[in-house]
Amino acid sequence: MFGIGGGELILIIFIALMLFGSEKIPDIARTLGKGMAHLKNATNEIKSEIQRSADNHELSSLTRDFNREVEEVKSGFDKIVNDETNKLTGGNNPLDISSEINEVKENFDDLTGPIKRQM
Repeated sequence: MFGIGGGELILIIFIALMLFGSEKIPDIARTLGKGMAHLKNATNEIKSEIQRSADNHELSSLTRDFNREVEEVKSGFDKIVNDETNKLTGGNNPLDISSEINEVKENFDDLTGPIKRQM
């Protein structure tokens, strides 16, 4: 707890007992507990106020518009890349190897015949 060992914690409790006495320690603990409860309630109220404010100003619509703009930029960029690739390769996409795969499959079938499962 907070990097404090057991012996150190006992020493702190002993010093607190010596300074404040056994009658005031429960009052101090109660006051600290109330203060922490007030702090927790205040942070929860701030969080809920921020959430209500965000809902009222419809920030979700802003993010939706932003996402739509990003998608439009992405699709425009993809179109530019595809157009430039087609210009450079003459319409043949060098990354499209499906025809080569089909040709190898046909050659393999010719060598071995159709592949059948053996049970």
